[in-house]
Amino acid sequence: MSVRLDRAGESGVAVVTLDRPAKHNALTLDMAAELVRVWRELRFDDTVRAVVVTGAGEAAFCTGIDRTAVVPQPASPYALDDPLATIGPKANDLWKPVVAAVGGMACGGAFYLLGESEFIVSSTTATFFDPHTTYGMVSAYEAVYMAQRMPFGEVARMSLMGTAERLTARRAYEIGLVSELTEPQDLLPAALRAATTLAGYPPTAVEGTVRALWSAKQAALTQALAAAPHLVRLGNLPPEQQEELFGRRT
Repeated sequence: MSVRLDRAGESGVAVVTLDRPAKHNALTLDMAAELVRVWRELRFDDTVRAVVVTGAGEAAFCTGIDRTAVVPQPASPYALDDPLATIGPKANDLWKPVVAAVGGMACGGAFYLLGESEFIVSSTTATFFDPHTTYGMVSAYEAVYMAQRMPFGEVARMSLMGTAERLTARRAYEIGLVSELTEPQDLLPAALRAATTLAGYPPTAVEGTVRALWSAKQAALTQALAAAPHLVRLGNLPPEQQEELFGRRT
């Protein structure tokens, strides 16, 4: 599998690593299923009290779903199967705190994971962008998740500008998307340091605080995500036209 789980030792921290660096940690359908399994498994592991999620290598945290993935869709115009809808910890009822450690590119489907993390530690070399509109696709789920974490104008610019520009780590820190900036070699140690602190506190108090924080925005998030599949159905170009656009920019 291309998702690696390093279980907690005495620290009480587990590390979940997207381990497909040659493909910029792009998510396959098998990886999506493995993430679901890992999050649900961690719910029952009392030795794990906090989690770090990161990507292997320095080029990317995650670049979303692998473009070669084939996702069968129902014929009904009222239904859409999103293969990444359940890859995040909260979607799997995991309320242990999750710290994201982001190095390199984070784009598109990566925002499902970042959107369900408590906070983000970023390398100074990280960049954040959303390529959907460039290739004739609606940024719905991604934009909704980031709208919970970023000022409206910033997420609107990132979602609409597509591949034309990237949000730097410094700018992401300035607007509050990122809570800590580090040099690349210090990224994982910094995330582990924060997660270890969280793991050292009484777990029921920490998890209760996580639930309280999420309850502040969960109603709006749920309502916005409910509209996402309909917007994707209406706004996405056919796959062959998406491929044509993609080919022009490679």
